Amino acid sequence: MIRREHHLKSIVNGLTQFPVVALLGPRQVGKTTLARRLAAEWPGPHHHFDLEDPDDLARLSDPSFALRPLTGLVVLDEIQTQPQLFPLLRVLADRPDTPARFLLLGSAAPALLRNTSESLAGRVVFHELGGLNLEEVATTGALDELWLRGGFPRAFLAPDMAASRAWREAFIRTYLERDLPQLGINLPAQTLRRFWTMLGHYHAQTWNGSELSRALGVSDKTVSRYLDILEGTFMAWRLRPWHANLGKRGVKAPKVYLSDTGLLHSLLGITDQNNLLSHPKCGASWEGFALGEVIRHTRAQRDECYFWALHSGAELDFLLVRGDQRLGFEVKLTRSPKVTASMRTAQQALALNHLYVLCHAPDQAAPWPLSEGITAVPLHTLAGALPGENRRSFLGVFKFGS
Repeated sequence: MIRREHHLKSIVNGLTQFPVVALLGPRQVGKTTLARRLAAEWPGPHHHFDLEDPDDLARLSDPSFALRPLTGLVVLDEIQTQPQLFPLLRVLADRPDTPARFLLLGSAAPALLRNTSESLAGRVVFHELGGLNLEEVATTGALDELWLRGGFPRAFLAPDMAASRAWREAFIRTYLERDLPQLGINLPAQTLRRFWTMLGHYHAQTWNGSELSRALGVSDKTVSRYLDILEGTFMAWRLRPWHANLGKRGVKAPKVYLSDTGLLHSLLGITDQNNLLSHPKCGASWEGFALGEVIRHTRAQRDECYFWALHSGAELDFLLVRGDQRLGFEVKLTRSPKVTASMRTAQQALALNHLYVLCHAPDQAAPWPLSEGITAVPLHTLAGALPGENRRSFLGVFKFGS
């Protein structure tokens, strides 16, 4: 079993400070496994309710009667299916001495978890569990496999590529036909899959809702709602543009990415490594994969993450802003990246503390300097690429945030 120590530590830290922690992420990403491991190591009593299990639902037919006497750790799995529990959880969280701590597992973001923010404001912290990353798999040659198959544990750990593809296809069907209707989102599965596939062709590009709406024959407002749904269920994410008074006209639309490269490849019909490397979206797929690693490694919050681009052509794939520090990341699908004029422009215009060029290099490769303030970083070495004071001050201590 892959041990996800950072996530476990963050949940424990959250439970020591707040009565409720919400562990959110897509289905099948390992939330229940992580919760069971936490329960096994919990020093006191623990209780687990699967809110899709008829037996557990019967136990909760009178939620107040069932939950009020419990002490220790109480896990409520798939909380998005029972939003009526949130007002009761507020009451239980406010009790003197906090006899119980609640770990909520959910497959939808707070915006889709009705009543969450209103009922539990000030009492809950959110922690997002994404797919497996390079630090967690930590095996020689794992990078290409993780990029191709994606980070869902069953897709990555499948015995062969055919089994991985079959699992991902089944996941996509289940998500569209069962998971969304459970959230009260009733859209034709075929329509949303078509949008999802089209979005895959826009992966790592700036959002153009008008173009997508024309292709689908719907309004701009409708395609924006479709994107909100995919983002709210952790299937896609938006990267905001950085605006600064630089005297130049910058791009103002966000960039869009599918969250998991394995699902992206399934939607695009990519079947193996050779097929991926010859596909027109190969570079975009690598960019999304690399940026996902950066976000997870730096524990970045949404309001710290940007891209920067000018209509004149200069751009930076990823800008991480924390306090008075700015780090730039440029992604290149090459073993031998070079310094470009665009990098120089971004370095100067954004006053970067450092610029890292993430590349695809052999397992034995180590980071090397390209120029003053610019370092080439093989993606598998990212965990050690922020050395010394830069690493301590920039990464700091992880903070929970929605």
